[in-house]
Amino acid sequence: MNEIKEYTEKLFEDIKHIDEFGNEYWYARELMPVLEYKEWRKFIKVIEKAIEACAGSNYCEVNHFVFKDKMVSIGSNTTRKITDYKLTRYACYLIVQNCNPRIKIISLAQTYFAIQTRKQELLEKEYNSLSEDDKRFYQRNLIKKGNYSLNQTANKAGVKNFDKFHNAGYRELYNGETADDIAKRKGLRYREDILDNMGSEELGANLFRITQTEAALREDNIEGEYTANKTHYDIGKNIRETIKKNHRTMPEDLPTPEKSLKELEKKKEIETF
Repeated sequence: MNEIKEYTEKLFEDIKHIDEFGNEYWYARELMPVLEYKEWRKFIKVIEKAIEACAGSNYCEVNHFVFKDKMVSIGSNTTRKITDYKLTRYACYLIVQNCNPRIKIISLAQTYFAIQTRKQELLEKEYNSLSEDDKRFYQRNLIKKGNYSLNQTANKAGVKNFDKFHNAGYRELYNGETADDIAKRKGLRYREDILDNMGSEELGANLFRITQTEAALREDNIEGEYTANKTHYDIGKNIRETIKKNHRTMPEDLPTPEKSLKELEKKKEIETF
């Protein structure tokens, strides 16, 4: 029986990453198989055409196509260097516009990246006019996506105990506090989500922790649970030191909002009803 592939937007969502500023990006090496290209030498020609199109549109191509060298494992404790690109939504859009149109998934990809690019333009334009609570909802949504990507990468690195892994990052960011300690300090009920009870500034610090850890695990080819935990620990520590050097308020000293995001969601549902 022939394999039947389900072509949905989830294919692109699953390989999407988010940086510390909330910007979405994709890696060319991960996009290539989704677009059903099997050889890098053929896919790189598509990328080169997309770069030309970017330059021809008076956009700075290096802002959309970031060249990267990576070391990847090829077994028996051996690694080799490969080239890759970190791509913006616009770069992905240009790539799929230059792909073989006979490939079934390409039409879906063209629609997906066109819509996503427009959505992000609107979000960036409107973000500064949002209320504090709406900024919280926006940041929380980015964290959900970021944590999903982080967990996938951590799992590939060998992480089994995810509570311990996440607490490694929390402890250094929050001066020794685990997730449970943070919940107790905030006076939360049992199993109430600490992230739903943070302001936008505190959520931003955690988004930075999440995206930087995911990038470090992936780009440094981290292997083993101990090393992954240590990486998360070090990222949390570095972010805390940066906050301190810039004389900003430490995460544990930031105020807890009066209402959790869950409460605000319920309020919105009641008002809508």
